[in-house]
Amino acid sequence: MKILKQSKHVDLNFENSPSSEMVTMIYKALYQLNDVVIGIIFLIGSFLFFNNDTMFTGTVFFVVGSIQMTARPLIAFAHDLHLAYKNKQRRK
Repeated sequence: MKILKQSKHVDLNFENSPSSEMVTMIYKALYQLNDVVIGIIFLIGSFLFFNNDTMFTGTVFFVVGSIQMTARPLIAFAHDLHLAYKNKQRRK
């Protein structure tokens, strides 16, 4: 005898319009570009940190990189808000 379990899977797929997909692509590109710039800033800061004469400048690079890391969740949040706004406008 087979016992079948009921699936508790909830489908959260929404209809994506081509404009929503374009918005997502733009935000993904912005997010990735931000990550590359963060990596470059931290790498430069690391090299500058090796020398006592440039240690202050290296520290500034680390601070700038740390501040820029806060942009990551802000980009994701702006993306979510943008899609929510587009979804709301489409429903009207």
